[in-house]
Amino acid sequence: MHKKRVFSGVQPTGNLHLGNYLGAIKNFVGLQNKFECIYCIVDLHAITNKQNPEELRSNVLETVASFIASGLNAEKNIIFNQASVSAHSELAWIFNCVARIGWMNRMTQFKEKAGVNKENASVGLLVYPNLMAADILLYKATHVPVGEDQKQHLELTRDIAKKFNNDFKCKNFFPIVEPLIPKEIARVMSLRDGKKKMSKSEDSDQSRINLKDDEDAIDQKIKKAKTDSDSIPSEMSGLKNRPEAMNLISIYASVNEIEIDKVLKEFGGKNFSTLKSKLSESLVNKICPIGKEIKKLVKDKSYLIQVLSNGTKRAEFLAKKNIEEVYKIIGLTKFT
Repeated sequence: MHKKRVFSGVQPTGNLHLGNYLGAIKNFVGLQNKFECIYCIVDLHAITNKQNPEELRSNVLETVASFIASGLNAEKNIIFNQASVSAHSELAWIFNCVARIGWMNRMTQFKEKAGVNKENASVGLLVYPNLMAADILLYKATHVPVGEDQKQHLELTRDIAKKFNNDFKCKNFFPIVEPLIPKEIARVMSLRDGKKKMSKSEDSDQSRINLKDDEDAIDQKIKKAKTDSDSIPSEMSGLKNRPEAMNLISIYASVNEIEIDKVLKEFGGKNFSTLKSKLSESLVNKICPIGKEIKKLVKDKSYLIQVLSNGTKRAEFLAKKNIEEVYKIIGLTKFT
């Protein structure tokens, strides 16, 4: 029987936004009181795209600051960066030899990220899901918080665990990971286009609420957020084919931790200026304190490095034991 343990990773993109907070970090904070949690800043995943080395290092520290500012307890949880624990790469290579090429070719995220010119995509991008599986199974995590776009990767992790256990006749060595799917998954979309996810990669800063935005920036972005000319409906059916309307209502519901039906009941029949005013107020109350704490923490690099160092030691303790067992099972030997 495996100990209940949560693993999740966040890429160090720097300047995290509302989508990162509502879609992942807010959920992490809730899980820390229910499970043993490991939160990893996945910098090895980040280099599947070309990175500026200095920015990458800085972004790792800012991500740690964002975690802590949002309410993650650095002593209760294991918080570290992926590159500090070499066993992630070791197990990923082993899983490259367990997983099948056909499995990789079916991964929809590779097709989306590689685009039309797949021949020029890096091999790292293709086998990225095997590293993700290694991240999770290295710690024998039993649960992973996932959104819609990560379900396929979690299924692959389960397939790799089953195949490894079967191939090497080590029943139950790796747990079959279970998804943790929140009741209300906050899928936060662009403020300029309700059909696109909120993303740092979008050119316009007006498309997103950054966690470090101040009160004026949040207010202006919400005022300018795209809507349509119709009033707010009183029922869910009235939001059909209205992505921008659905987005703002969903954000309001998630920030205030209420159901969308209640939002529609409160604002039904009113115009969007009323909702936008209330949404700005809610975001300022929720996001501005986090942003102020992030700005304070990033100035204290020695503290953030200490958090990562402590987390690395704890992660390394678990990883070393498990990778040594994997080596023994498959017949690899370190002659040292």
